[in-house]
Amino acid sequence: MRTRSCHLWRGQGQNQDSRVAIELGQVRKSVLHIDINHCASSSSLASVHLSRQQRGMESTPENSPQSSPEPQFLGKDSPLPASPEEAQLDYVPNPRQGALYLVRFVSPEFTSLCPVTNQPDFAHIVIDYAPDETIVESKSLKLFLGSFRNHNGFHEDVTVGIGQRLAEEMRPKWLRIGGYWYPRGGIPIDVFWQSGAPPEELWLPDQGVSPYRGRG
Repeated sequence: MRTRSCHLWRGQGQNQDSRVAIELGQVRKSVLHIDINHCASSSSLASVHLSRQQRGMESTPENSPQSSPEPQFLGKDSPLPASPEEAQLDYVPNPRQGALYLVRFVSPEFTSLCPVTNQPDFAHIVIDYAPDETIVESKSLKLFLGSFRNHNGFHEDVTVGIGQRLAEEMRPKWLRIGGYWYPRGGIPIDVFWQSGAPPEELWLPDQGVSPYRGRG
């Protein structure tokens, strides 16, 4: 009887060990299944994230232009910014996205200050650009250009700086700027900059500003 009871006890112990082993195996399978699913979901998310980066869809200032659903300054009391650095340009979605067309802004009474003498400089500024995803709102551009009234800068720095900021923030298909500065010291200075070659089939009219001639 003792031998049999011992044999039965050992058999029960083996059955318990078998059940424990089976349960541990099921737990390991569940954990493995969870790990596999987690890895698969992580890899799929990584691939989605990578594909978004490859397509340039990341919503960062470096990869896409900033735009507002509606104008921030239009129809509101907006004081003149103290400097170009404080001025905020407002970009709204292009209402004719996909169409190749040209937008022109003209500021015939642009003013800034000489960085050496602090005396006022005057210019006729012409900005042409072909929009892509966004367009610049005209009132915010007017405030931005007006903020140069107390800004000290050479003609070259001011003209090219305006064009580069618009090109970097708005990311148009193409942009150019012409700065036609009135003479001070007897020498007129004209400054021209463009973001690259203009798109083919873009209607590109002349900027219409004659060279300064004085009385000649």
